Amino acid sequence: MIGKSLEWQILKFKGQAQVSAVIHDLPDNSTESFEFVLPFSVFIDDLMGQERNHWGNYIALTYVQLAEGTDVSQLNEKLAPLIKNKVEWSNVEPFVKQYSSRYLHGKFENGQEAGGRITYVRLFGIIALFVLSIACINFMNLSTARAAGRLKEIGVKKTLGANRKQLIIQHLGESVAMTILSLLVAYLLVLLLLPQFNAITDKNLSLQLTPNLLIATASITLFTGLLAGSYPALYLSGFKPVSILKGKLTTSTGELWTRKGLVVFQFVISIVLLVSVWVVYKQIEYVQDKNLGYERQQVIKIPIEGEVANRLELFIERLKAVPGVVNASATTHSIVKSGASTTGVTWQGKDPDSNILFEQARAYYGLIETLGIEMKEGRSFSEKYGAEENKIIFNEAAIKVMGLEDPIGKTVTMWGKEKEIIGVVKDFHFSSLHEEVSPMLFHFDISFMLSIFAKIQANSTEETLAGIQALYKDFNPGFTLNYEFLDANYQAQYQAEQKVSLLSRYFAGIAIIISCLGLFGLAAFTAERRQKEIGIRKILGAGGLQIMKLLSADFTKMVFIANVIALPISFWATQNWLQGFAYSIEPEWWYFAGAGLIALIIAWITISFQTIKAIRLNPAETLKDE
Repeated sequence: MIGKSLEWQILKFKGQAQVSAVIHDLPDNSTESFEFVLPFSVFIDDLMGQERNHWGNYIALTYVQLAEGTDVSQLNEKLAPLIKNKVEWSNVEPFVKQYSSRYLHGKFENGQEAGGRITYVRLFGIIALFVLSIACINFMNLSTARAAGRLKEIGVKKTLGANRKQLIIQHLGESVAMTILSLLVAYLLVLLLLPQFNAITDKNLSLQLTPNLLIATASITLFTGLLAGSYPALYLSGFKPVSILKGKLTTSTGELWTRKGLVVFQFVISIVLLVSVWVVYKQIEYVQDKNLGYERQQVIKIPIEGEVANRLELFIERLKAVPGVVNASATTHSIVKSGASTTGVTWQGKDPDSNILFEQARAYYGLIETLGIEMKEGRSFSEKYGAEENKIIFNEAAIKVMGLEDPIGKTVTMWGKEKEIIGVVKDFHFSSLHEEVSPMLFHFDISFMLSIFAKIQANSTEETLAGIQALYKDFNPGFTLNYEFLDANYQAQYQAEQKVSLLSRYFAGIAIIISCLGLFGLAAFTAERRQKEIGIRKILGAGGLQIMKLLSADFTKMVFIANVIALPISFWATQNWLQGFAYSIEPEWWYFAGAGLIALIIAWITISFQTIKAIRLNPAETLKDE
């Protein structure tokens, strides 16, 4: 293979290349993926063109290898004025960033790191910490609530000479042993559930017991065991043996408030998670249903390559004739996310100190009609007017920032060439809803196109696609038509949010289940301790509804208090998340009220099992010792 010559073709550009090396297949989790590599000179000479080879073109990514010991901050200071010194009108300041941090820290604003995937890593880390906290709270509550069962053991041990330190070590040891057992079960569950997790997140993760992982999990396990066991250990070891053996122990007010406070805390977390799930779901629904200013349904995107690139006009003409194709055109823009941009536009009256960045798209006849973009005034590019290379179309945001009134017929200068404004389109979302609509322009240029967009009828999709594939095969025999639906491309922008929405539901469900388990245990303990009281009340004529109200009153108050605390916290948290979108929902009051009501209903259902059981007890059985 080495030394052989191959012919390559990208768009309409062709060339010969000699194979100089063969590399191993890149791993699935590689940030960059490619099938072949060509010299950069090919990009400059053929794909980009020498006329675009200047300091004002930022289309190419640059990778540099720094010498060992390089001070990155000093290097960035030297790089900052590099482009400004070459292009006076540029406001671009280049900087270097460690490549290994690109995946998690890939979002920048004004040259400063502003998040990225790391945001969601931190988010789920916090949620996991909350879920673990709920589990610890349950352990503390149930351990102290069931203390009566171990009082005689503690009293006897203290009478035989055991001191408080020994008892604390014993209880902490039991807690740590339980968390170690939980860790082993957790490893097993990870092995079993990891394939499903990978399917949900579209990842290829595997459990590798590396030293770092083992140390981290062991540390978390030890810390969790000590934290969860600390309060029960201090509580149980503090009893006096005389009081224990005489049975004169009473529950202090502080103990009750501590236990109730822990229950409130875990329900605060559950309610915040419920509200968050609701808001994330509604925002994703809003993103999916929002009118973007163009039609994305039943629009397919066809890559321009091979003979299609060489005979683009003929291909589009014949594509329009395929049964089921409503319209077709070509552009360099993806429509769903930002692409190329330029600051090389000037006009009469422009402030010489202003440097406006315009999103720019090369367009062919009929692009605006194919995508269903509305014209505010003027017209779009059309064959009826002949050559349109000296014409330009702006969006409303561009006209506003340029300060032009009655723009139709006025001229601007773009890259040194005068162009007449023939139309203004209404603002549409050509990037994600995380960003506001920015100035954009369309200019007619068929010399360099990337994609064809075709609008097809909804009632004959399969037949139409078959016809398009046959046409494509006529132009590019041996090529595979890799078309995409524009709607699917749009939805792909929000994969991270969709995964957050789905995973947050699982986390919220787990948190609520764990909270309910703790509540169930406390309800059982409460019902057990009040059996005699319930028996007496039943003998005196109390009905089942009265007893249920009696047993559930305290828990209802705790959930109500949790609502009061959780709702402002959840409002702040969701508003903070929604700020990441330039266009978002306004959370309704019933999102918060609904989450609180759901938490209350779940609590009632949880404790109802124990209250019904207590109601059905025969008073003669509960009072026979009296």
